[in-house]
Amino acid sequence: MLDDTLLERLCKADAPSGFEEEVRDIILAEIRPYADSITVDNMGNILAFKKGRLSPKKKLLLSAHMDEVGFIVTDIQSDGTLKFAGVGGINDSAVFAKQVKVGKQKVAGVINAKPVHLLNADERKKVPKMDSLCIDIGAKDKADAEQYVCLGDMVVFDSPYEKQDGRIIAKAIDDRFGCLVLIEMLKRELPYDMHFSFVVQEEIGLRGAKAAAYTINPDCAIVVEATTAADVPFAEDEKRVCLVGGGAVVSYRDRSTIYDKAYYQIAMSAPAKTQTKTMIAGGNDAGAIHCSRGGVRTIAISLPCRYIHSSSSLASVEDMEAVFETVQYTAERILS
Repeated sequence: MLDDTLLERLCKADAPSGFEEEVRDIILAEIRPYADSITVDNMGNILAFKKGRLSPKKKLLLSAHMDEVGFIVTDIQSDGTLKFAGVGGINDSAVFAKQVKVGKQKVAGVINAKPVHLLNADERKKVPKMDSLCIDIGAKDKADAEQYVCLGDMVVFDSPYEKQDGRIIAKAIDDRFGCLVLIEMLKRELPYDMHFSFVVQEEIGLRGAKAAAYTINPDCAIVVEATTAADVPFAEDEKRVCLVGGGAVVSYRDRSTIYDKAYYQIAMSAPAKTQTKTMIAGGNDAGAIHCSRGGVRTIAISLPCRYIHSSSSLASVEDMEAVFETVQYTAERILS
């Protein structure tokens, strides 16, 4: 069984792109007793290696990203409210009226907008644009706000972690769950030597993965991710993409990668429950890894997750176990 108490710690850590220190410290503390070598590169990626019972001819990389979507403070206004910009792909509809934490001091704030009684008829029909919103930390004025907040400070959703009836609801399941899978792999005896990368800045352009793949120079890679499940009442047929409760998601293509066909078949043949995406959508660090140097044979194995890139995502514990089992199976088959 996967350690969901560790997943809770990882999800509660605040680490938007460019501010991964808090989650990196948790991961390093967890893997130091188990890895044979660990390096933190200039970008902040964790690169780890663990010897297995056998040394294969191929070099396999398992990769997950540490960062989450969030915001960054761009201005402190005269009334003490904060202007901000998104960090990663956050839909405007997921932002309004959400509670947030700002900066290293984790100052409590709420994303505000024009009150409903001041909206005209057209405005009431529209989702407020992010650039029209502010963060209210309760400051009296600019000078008061500047005691607690600086330009360039990170902002993250302030969300609880809830586990009930086999479901987990939390922020940052994308991709703290992938980090959990890699940590669990490192803690166990491995049949073959394997390389691991916990990378930064996936949400703003796959930047950490590009550097990590170049350094490690693998022959093959498994990206462990979370992906959009749209199995909600207002979506039908292929637009549901994948299903919570449907098992590990093995992609054959997305917007950044056409995955290795043989590895796709291996993953889909795993004894755990598997499914595939029914739309060509999204992307992940495979987009950078698979075209590194002379090319890397790559597959992505993902956790289906509703309401991804929001303050509260929802995933299934059963699916989490299926992803872990599928990753283990696929890694062993690739290297055998």
